[in-house]
Amino acid sequence: MGARVAVAGASGYAGGELLRLLAGHPDLEVGAVTAGASAGRTVAEVHPNLAALPAIGELELTRQVPAALAGCDLIFLALPAGESAAVAATTPAGVRIVDLGPDFRLAEKAAWERHYGGPHAGRWVTGLPELPGARTAIAAASRVAAPGCYATAAMLALVPLVAAGLADPGDVVVVAASGTSGAGRSLRADLLASEVMGSVSAYAAAGAHRHTPEVEQALAEAAAAAQEDDIDAAGAASVRVSFTPLLAPMPRGILATCTARLTRPQLSTGELREAVAEAYDGEPFVTVLPPGGWPATASVAGSNAAHLQVAADERSGRAVVVAAIDNLGKGAAGQAIQDANLMLGLPETAGLSAIGVAP
Repeated sequence: MGARVAVAGASGYAGGELLRLLAGHPDLEVGAVTAGASAGRTVAEVHPNLAALPAIGELELTRQVPAALAGCDLIFLALPAGESAAVAATTPAGVRIVDLGPDFRLAEKAAWERHYGGPHAGRWVTGLPELPGARTAIAAASRVAAPGCYATAAMLALVPLVAAGLADPGDVVVVAASGTSGAGRSLRADLLASEVMGSVSAYAAAGAHRHTPEVEQALAEAAAAAQEDDIDAAGAASVRVSFTPLLAPMPRGILATCTARLTRPQLSTGELREAVAEAYDGEPFVTVLPPGGWPATASVAGSNAAHLQVAADERSGRAVVVAAIDNLGKGAAGQAIQDANLMLGLPETAGLSAIGVAP
């Protein structure tokens, strides 16, 4: 019998994906599953794709109260903004937590209040193992905050170049398209099939999206580390990210096109590729595609993979990095399980795959 885990917020898309992945995990056993309005229903009633797995599908969703989560080694919190902090406050210190929500992602109180409102709960260890030094910090932590889906894609794309002093974090533009599952499962008119199918639309532009400060925080830390290593890290004191999210007519996936001004105009595609390839050498879930190949969301669907491609736009003097992830995989549930594996001393890849299900 493996470690016992609970999923709070199991009725949502991220919660359902957690349960799907946990059903095949060799070392984790699902204990409590909680929900709000769906309490009293079985997992299979809420997530019919799990009906063939009696050990998971027959579990009853219970109310999100402290007693329901007792007796677990680790809790996954797949809750809306502002709800994780209350659950964490009543969880014993010996129980590990991976939060898929935003409550503990930001260090800056003003940034939290600007994008979320309400009290700032503080910052936990950032649960993106591929960031410099993150894997060791996650393994030693009892509380980990998995970054948002858009933020994960942008951070994977840009941090290696900023850390190597090749890209200016003060001049970054990110345009990223996401599938509709990234907006959650609640009923909204703008997410009806009739509104979404056959259309791509922008939203929360001009710095309004909540993942913007996460990306800026990661790039600022990468730039500061580069300066400590005597690497030319232009713009480290004033990180600026212009982020425009797009809603795409697909259920899952993120394609992020990230550009940043080169710190030296003569930098070549080969130099950029070398820095990104070195940063992710040996990483089980990040693949830098061969020259000429560009990422596609279908290639990573259903997996914990991230596909990257990088090039230097010599005419405009900008680095271009494109990243593809599954917003419910590497952008949410898959990454949370990757964090949990590290926290529990299990093989980091346990229960996860880097192989997509395309077509």
